[in-house]
Amino acid sequence: MKTDRNRIDWTTMLIPFAIVVALMGVFMIAPEQSKETVDSLRDFFGNSIGLYYPLVAIGSVVCALYVAMKPEYGNIRLGDCDRPAFSNFRWGTMIFTSTMAADIMFYSLIEWALYGGEQHVQELGGTQMWAETFTLFHWGPLAWGFYVILAVCFAFMMHVRKRQRQRFSEACRPLLGDKVNGFWGKLIDVTAIFAVVCATATTFSLATPLLTKAMGSVFGFDVNTTVTILVLLLICAVYTFTVLFGVKGISRLAGICSYLFFAILFYFLFLGGETRFIVENGFQSLGNMIQNFAALSTYMDPMRENGFAQNWTVYYWAYWLVWCVATPFFIALISKGRTLRNVVYGTFGWGLAGTYMSFIILGGYGLSRQLHENIDAIGFIGNGGEMYDAILMIFDTLPLPALALLLLVITMIAFYSTTLDGITYVASSYSYKKISPDEEPSRSIRGFWSIMLILLPIALLFAENSLYSLQGVTIIAAFPIGILLIIIVCAFFKDCRTWLKEK
Repeated sequence: MKTDRNRIDWTTMLIPFAIVVALMGVFMIAPEQSKETVDSLRDFFGNSIGLYYPLVAIGSVVCALYVAMKPEYGNIRLGDCDRPAFSNFRWGTMIFTSTMAADIMFYSLIEWALYGGEQHVQELGGTQMWAETFTLFHWGPLAWGFYVILAVCFAFMMHVRKRQRQRFSEACRPLLGDKVNGFWGKLIDVTAIFAVVCATATTFSLATPLLTKAMGSVFGFDVNTTVTILVLLLICAVYTFTVLFGVKGISRLAGICSYLFFAILFYFLFLGGETRFIVENGFQSLGNMIQNFAALSTYMDPMRENGFAQNWTVYYWAYWLVWCVATPFFIALISKGRTLRNVVYGTFGWGLAGTYMSFIILGGYGLSRQLHENIDAIGFIGNGGEMYDAILMIFDTLPLPALALLLLVITMIAFYSTTLDGITYVASSYSYKKISPDEEPSRSIRGFWSIMLILLPIALLFAENSLYSLQGVTIIAAFPIGILLIIIVCAFFKDCRTWLKEK
């Protein structure tokens, strides 16, 4: 234990912890004032300099495809082994379930309705054509591009260069040199850890109330903030238990999650009575997104006629950016034995396959109920109703809705567990001064981060922040991560060129 304590970078662990505790106190003691501060900062980062986020998104995809298509980069094998560490299916399910799967399921159910009331969507051609198109765009190649390019950079650093520090700062070393050993390295790592805490907080604060209301509907209990926090602690207990078993435990849970995911997709697609509409509308929306991809990627509404780009597109690129601290590291970790080309095409392929199945099937069913006038989720939300209640309205149109809700709860808890397992594993590796990619962090460190990542979501739930304010937390935290992403990608290309000359 003494040796283990000597290996811990206490600065990287304790400073983010202190910041989280301080923010937790502020959000709980002065919720209104903190909300005003977050909203004003969001206006600056998302409105005044919002172009920054789509530029980083487009650049990430371009760089990732360049690596895959250029043979000297794409053919680089990660590690000295001849075979990948995991089968294609196990690798793919871990990529999907350990990244954004829980969020993807949540937004698949209701995002089309959030867009349906937007002026911009109606001006383009209406809800049926464009609501699902925007869901596929905001969760499509530009979003996954952040993960892919950083996974490439981290995989090269870990498995080819075999560096012993699994951190953002270490990935910057080829460009910043020994500066990463001092103040600047600490600042980079503290910023990265804080960003992933904000990402976790936003995710849990948005989706946990849905789980609570679904469980309340099934089991007949009243829902309040205390019950929601108890559900949050239940999720924490599940993912803490799993992460203590390391990558093998995460891998097994990811396999279970994939089967639960397929079960709920089957329920919506074949038991809801809207199979034809779901398939045809998904096919149409995918084609519409591809046809208009360039225009969607560059739309910024410079006259601020509707605010759609600032409220949604900028937010989503920021949302994916803050998750870049942990998820690409985990993808890199499980990609040993593959080539960089495999990492690029495989992550895009598995990530987009799971994402698009979820949005086309789950979102398509809800949209069909709206258009066939079984429900009016768009009007309900537009009149001040909560999106969680709108989701329950959709479930009420399914056969045996209680069974469907129970399946949703189990699947989302499992998804949250795998997602947080990956984040906890990476954050635990961050805590070490040096650790090889083949070594697992100690259970005590993993347990510490499991608890730490749950604190800020509890504070945000107590403060009852609005969707706009929660999005603000994400946009603010994402700004420095975008700068670090650019530095890391430049450092990768420099380091890769050096390595190729040395061969």
